[in-house]
Amino acid sequence: MPPLANDPLPARALGAKRMNAAQALWLHGIVLVSFLAASSAPSPLYAIYREAWGFSALTLTLVFSSYAFALLAALLVLGGLSDHRGRREVVLLSIGLEFASIVLFWRADSVAWLLAARVLQGLATGIATSTVSAAMLDLNRERGSLINGIAPMIGMALGALGTSALVQFAPAPTKLVFELLLLAFALQAVAAFYLPETVERRPGVWQSLKPKLSIPVQARSTLWQLLPVNTALWALGGFYLSLGPTLAKLITGNDAPVIGGALIAVLVLSAAVSIYTVRARPPRATLAAGAAFFAVGLVITLAGMHWHVTPLFFAGTALAGVGFGASFNGAMRSLMPLATALERAGLMASFFVLSYLAFSLPAIAAGLCVGIFGLKPTAMGYGSLLVAMALVALVAMKPWRSGQVRSTAA
Repeated sequence: MPPLANDPLPARALGAKRMNAAQALWLHGIVLVSFLAASSAPSPLYAIYREAWGFSALTLTLVFSSYAFALLAALLVLGGLSDHRGRREVVLLSIGLEFASIVLFWRADSVAWLLAARVLQGLATGIATSTVSAAMLDLNRERGSLINGIAPMIGMALGALGTSALVQFAPAPTKLVFELLLLAFALQAVAAFYLPETVERRPGVWQSLKPKLSIPVQARSTLWQLLPVNTALWALGGFYLSLGPTLAKLITGNDAPVIGGALIAVLVLSAAVSIYTVRARPPRATLAAGAAFFAVGLVITLAGMHWHVTPLFFAGTALAGVGFGASFNGAMRSLMPLATALERAGLMASFFVLSYLAFSLPAIAAGLCVGIFGLKPTAMGYGSLLVAMALVALVAMKPWRSGQVRSTAA
């Protein structure tokens, strides 16, 4: 796989001891899958931790969201670090921090340990997300964009479904899943030493550490147009990864741990299939179609919730996942070409800052509402609000889509 013609690899990246571009692209994809698998792995374990330590739904969402806030801090402060220090060095740093966070999970015996582990994991994932994503775009813009969209979905599915299966069928699930993750990240750290570098180091690293959103001028208008639908997408993801397993047990009447993992897997795997399917379609039309599927899927999910019809509940989740994937892919392909090579990591960081704010803040609010109104009424109200947001986003996108059509016709 040749490097981009307009973003050539530095000469040192082509040395005999380094991977070629194709190998590096796939290793970056595997690293991104692993980070997102690790981020969703604790979700099926929260019920075990709650039973053992007796904390509330609000505490659960605060533990869950501590990861997102730490990730946001990392993106704001360190999101552009690899633009100055190089991708390979920062990838190695993020893997080291992730390894340390998994050790904390492995040793956890209280809420305080969980909080510490989630915070460190958020820092590691924030650094990795912008760096790995930018590196894949450096290596191959088309395939890098596709892997950037699919890898997080596959990772979240593997983490949630794999952990829930271990909870149900394996001994000591709160230990075994983290031992497997430690092995995976140790192997990836060794492999990452052989990654090629895709950008030259440049001065200004200390200046880059000032917290900021690095949004190139030419990308700002597009980013704000994408914001409403992107907020709705990530708000649904945050709810499913924090309270989804508990909701699945309530709606299905089945206490098997694998049910909660399956719900998360249905959402994110349908998103991954959708991303692959729409990869060659016009990005703005894809974004709008995704928003429509997302809204319809949520309506069906709410109907399944209301009547406790399990097939309807899961079918609606799958359709919402299709909308999630299409909209996310359309947003990424609309936004990323607007940045130059040296602006990519900063723009990716800014995009994910806004995404993870939507991922965490509504989930905390939902956790608070569960204590007041109960889980099912909270889920019904939360879902209805997201449907309304998706419909508003569709209306707001109409002039933008029309402009694309006229431009294409011209």
